Amino acid sequence: MITDKKETRAHSERIHELYALLPSQVALAQQKTQFYQDLLKDLKSDAFNSAQALATLPVTRKSDLVGIQKANPPFGGLNAVSISKMKRIFQSPGPIHELQGWGEDNYRMSRAMRAAGFKSGDLVYNTFSYHFTPGAWIMEAGAHALGCCVFPAGTGQTEMQVQTIAHLKPRAYTGTPSFLKIILEKADELGVSCKSIEVALVSGEALPPSLRSWFKQRGIQVSSAYATADVGLIAYESPALSSGMIVDEGVILEIVEPLGTNPVTPGEVGEVVITVFDPEYPLIRFATGDLSAIDLNSLEQASPCGRTNLRIKGWMGRVDQTTKVKGMFLYPGHIQEIATKNPDIKKMRVILSGTIGSEVMTLRCELPESNPSDLDSLKKRLADSVRDVTKLRADIEISRVNTLPSDGLLIEDARSYD
Repeated sequence: MITDKKETRAHSERIHELYALLPSQVALAQQKTQFYQDLLKDLKSDAFNSAQALATLPVTRKSDLVGIQKANPPFGGLNAVSISKMKRIFQSPGPIHELQGWGEDNYRMSRAMRAAGFKSGDLVYNTFSYHFTPGAWIMEAGAHALGCCVFPAGTGQTEMQVQTIAHLKPRAYTGTPSFLKIILEKADELGVSCKSIEVALVSGEALPPSLRSWFKQRGIQVSSAYATADVGLIAYESPALSSGMIVDEGVILEIVEPLGTNPVTPGEVGEVVITVFDPEYPLIRFATGDLSAIDLNSLEQASPCGRTNLRIKGWMGRVDQTTKVKGMFLYPGHIQEIATKNPDIKKMRVILSGTIGSEVMTLRCELPESNPSDLDSLKKRLADSVRDVTKLRADIEISRVNTLPSDGLLIEDARSYD
């Protein structure tokens, strides 16, 4: 259901409004954040009232945030308000720290929920983690703005999840698609009905066509939202699934040359760069590291659902080796940190296999000596290091010297995406 006229307005009207607001947002960033005072020094904010002008500004890369925040903790000077005026602070793997202000639905997720079929009065079963990272709070804020009640289920404890769903009978689910499948399979195993779930908004990992079809066969309409901890909602699906992901009304989206700054020709694959109108965390030209492309059909016609904003082709990979495993970012820096903790290892890389949501994460290592005296102890130490650094579990394989190629690759993604 479309209840916001912004979603069906002429695209020219949308562009006019966004770029009329942009100079004030640039000025706010210059005046209230140390980072943009330095980055945009001597630039006149009034000049940035078009896509062409915006494209002349430097980008701020997500991959650089760890270093930026270490140099100027806790937020690298990107915050426009002090901690005393923040609602929450989060920590994502990296570590990267994000803030939440006091505004309602700061992350704008209610728009994606409404498009996914969520309704005021629904009970939303939220299985994103409420610990450290903002995913659960992003969904909860959107649900509350829509008028929904939320059950904070969090992750794990699959059997308890099944029993709780059977008792509360929620209509709506939020979480990763793989965890919803795990819950439903456990319900089948226990002979417990979870048929109350009719709609789901999933994020944090890819939703392959085969898995979407599996949910459909069980009577669940599943839609994806593309969001990040830093900028919130970027794009979302509507029931017209063939039309791509619809860009959120609250952001300016650019597709630029991977690891560059110049916009690519519409339709070409490039890096997703986002500008948000957040008064507390005013990110301008924030390079997400994700690859996507503008759906050319959206330049000429609205989505079959009636929404008129640009559409992107969804997540198409990463510009570097960074990837997501079970909804958590895995960075090359993580592997380097594990190596630092284990100096007796000559070389290592993480290999991801299997399918999205059911992947196997393997840390393959080379030792200077081919036959360590206590292999089991070594594997346990490495597994503990992986868990401490990444919050993920990995199988450990010890390889012969010179088995791993010297190509600089620290993360090898060999997963099947369907």
